[in-house]
Amino acid sequence: MNTWLKVSDIPSDLAETAVTIGKFDAIHLGHQALLAELLDVAEDAMLAPVVLSFANHPNSVLNPENVPLPVIGPNQRAYLLEEAGVEGVLSLEFDAELAGLSAETFVTRYLVDALKAKAVIVGQGFRFGAGGAGTVDTLRELGSKHGFTVREVAPVLLDGAVVSTTLVRNALDAGDVVLASEMLGRNHTTMGHIEHGLKIGRQIGFPTANMERSAEGYLPLDGVYAGWLYAGTERYPAALSVGINETFQAVPRLIEAHILDRDDVDLYDKLVTLEYVDFVRASAKFDGVESLVAEINRDLDKIRQRLGL
Repeated sequence: MNTWLKVSDIPSDLAETAVTIGKFDAIHLGHQALLAELLDVAEDAMLAPVVLSFANHPNSVLNPENVPLPVIGPNQRAYLLEEAGVEGVLSLEFDAELAGLSAETFVTRYLVDALKAKAVIVGQGFRFGAGGAGTVDTLRELGSKHGFTVREVAPVLLDGAVVSTTLVRNALDAGDVVLASEMLGRNHTTMGHIEHGLKIGRQIGFPTANMERSAEGYLPLDGVYAGWLYAGTERYPAALSVGINETFQAVPRLIEAHILDRDDVDLYDKLVTLEYVDFVRASAKFDGVESLVAEINRDLDKIRQRLGL
């Protein structure tokens, strides 16, 4: 998959395309519906499937005091888009100039001239252009003028609610990784490199792999989760702990993983993915090491059960 950060990165011999537009900051079921329509249209019309997205949230310009965190990071997004079958992504920096473009200028500059779009796929209620003046009807009018068709994709509902990045984030904030997985169509993950920690877990018999704080993937509610750790081609059952270590000392919020029944796996400096399967308990402060160890053993029993081990 090709990724272009600006129009000048796009090759002049780019084939005609089908394009879908959006933030794609979770690749939830709603995003997946757009991508499925994109791939169908592209295949039927022999077009290259392309995504037009943004490197930063538009609110970073439009409403700087309310910039929500993405559910997935840029590398996770690239992997999921490529896995879906997307061949190219134009990931624009959303700045004041882009925010001020008229609907027609946006279409001619990016869809027509840059991406050679012959089909455009958008979600229901899609708005674009300065002040959100452009609607799906506007897009259809511009499509008639510039030679591309427009498909509008209905939202995906789960229990009567429209699946959205906000709802996924809300579920994760509540520790409900099962509900989040239903909206994502996959288990939620955090991805990053393992770094050296304080070795506290090893000292009490439960060595942990500490993930770098720059890891990608929204952190759920502080607590303990049943999950899996992926390193290369290997998958390990794991206890995932999100939060600060309240029993020993206050440290910045992080995520660490204890691989069940193994103490011989060297993960330092390796890129790993942590997959959340189920919530086990909220974070707690313990009176001492003995009570902490007893609780960890109870956690591990529950995790084995949740993972079907």
